[in-house]
Amino acid sequence: MLLQGDVWKFGNDVDTDLIIAARYLNSSDPAELARYCMEDADATFASKVKQGDVIVAGKNFGCGSSREHAPISIKAAGVSCVVAKSFARIFYRNSFNIGLPIFECPEAIEELNEGDKITVNADTGEIINETTGKKYQAVPIPDFMRQIIDAGGLISYVKGRVNQGV
Repeated sequence: MLLQGDVWKFGNDVDTDLIIAARYLNSSDPAELARYCMEDADATFASKVKQGDVIVAGKNFGCGSSREHAPISIKAAGVSCVVAKSFARIFYRNSFNIGLPIFECPEAIEELNEGDKITVNADTGEIINETTGKKYQAVPIPDFMRQIIDAGGLISYVKGRVNQGV
């Protein structure tokens, strides 16, 4: 699966409060959460992000609270994936649980710039900066986790397996 979009670049230690502020957690509706995605990091993000765009960030992306609202708001805003130097452990797991592909690639983070157009091959982990032609190799997503993403998240994956009698 190829994921293509423009880069939105953020720094290190972007916590879940920056991704979706606690004042919006009275809703679990993805469309509602998307309206406020990244608001405290970039007030224009939600109004300018386009379907397929990619968040690129430094180390420890998604640190802080363990809320699933954070990856849900990112996915619902239309972001196709997140590429970062590293992810907070709980955010990492929550992302796969809700079907948001994420990739660790420290080398790419140093060279990708806001507005670059990139392609991420979700099967191999290859990242191509279409703006510069430079290629990077992210840690590929294991097959069983790609199946969860392809199903739309863990709940859909399990329901599908139960319906198949597995």
